[in-house]
Amino acid sequence: MVSPSASSSRSSSYTGAVSPGGDADVRELPGLTITKVAVDPEMSNNCYLLRCTASGAQLLVDAAAESARLLEVVADGGLTAVVTTHQHWDHHRALADVVAATGAETLVGAPDAEATTEQTGVAVDRRLEHGDTVTVGQVTLGVIALAGHTPGSVALTYDDPSGHPHLWTGDSLFPGGPGKTWSPDDHATLMDELEAKVFATLPDETWFYPGHGDDSTLGEQRPHLAEWRERGW
Repeated sequence: MVSPSASSSRSSSYTGAVSPGGDADVRELPGLTITKVAVDPEMSNNCYLLRCTASGAQLLVDAAAESARLLEVVADGGLTAVVTTHQHWDHHRALADVVAATGAETLVGAPDAEATTEQTGVAVDRRLEHGDTVTVGQVTLGVIALAGHTPGSVALTYDDPSGHPHLWTGDSLFPGGPGKTWSPDDHATLMDELEAKVFATLPDETWFYPGHGDDSTLGEQRPHLAEWRERGW
């Protein structure tokens, strides 16, 4: 298998702009390496491989599709766990293959766990709740539960001790607004969750990584919160 560094742009030029069939983009923090890759030309899902610098342990955020591509990115470093950000089919199509190949533990937000198992045939090893932590080697990630897009959507946060926080949001938050909801009540719930658990607790310099498309920072998006709420679902 090919190491991610062999076909990826490195930290100094990281932009987070990736496309299916293209190179991964790699961001190297002192304690954590983040590899972002897009899969499936139709859905263009983002998948993120997080690697602990000290131990080499690796965690994948969303085994969305193209298992061969994802296993190429994992390479010979092994895989400790796969976190599925939510139950929607486009975020776990490669889960069964990736788990079969690596033996990785599976983690899903508790309210989405049964649906994810039904759709994938993969048992959920750990059901995540708000405030939980997930470890990958010596790196600790916080779990933020964000109901609205789905009942059990989760985000992961990493508080880089040498820089700013990093946040993986699945489909709950994108540049330009929250993820799709299917009723006014769901939209209001997601906005409440985002305001209380994300924007009220994390600083503007927090860099976030969504389930589709480009990255952004909370500071760039914060001025639009009232607009998003008024816009509705």
